[in-house]
Amino acid sequence: MYAVVRTGGKQYRLGVGDSVKVEKLPDEVGNIVELSQILMVSDGGEVKVGTPLVPGASVKAEIVGHGRNKKITVFK
Repeated sequence: MYAVVRTGGKQYRLGVGDSVKVEKLPDEVGNIVELSQILMVSDGGEVKVGTPLVPGASVKAEIVGHGRNKKITVFK
């Protein structure tokens, strides 16, 4: 089972037990958040595609940490 979720202006394909790094969420570490912008859901044989969102679908995720991406150096 997997879902395509939109958060932070980007789309992510999430399955059960997956970890993904997304844009900052305003909750504390350890909280459960509900992502409600679901674009597609698949449970093996059946695929539900939203127009643009799948009605009644949501994904619950746990915030495991906050951090920053690796710093890059730009030369001009």
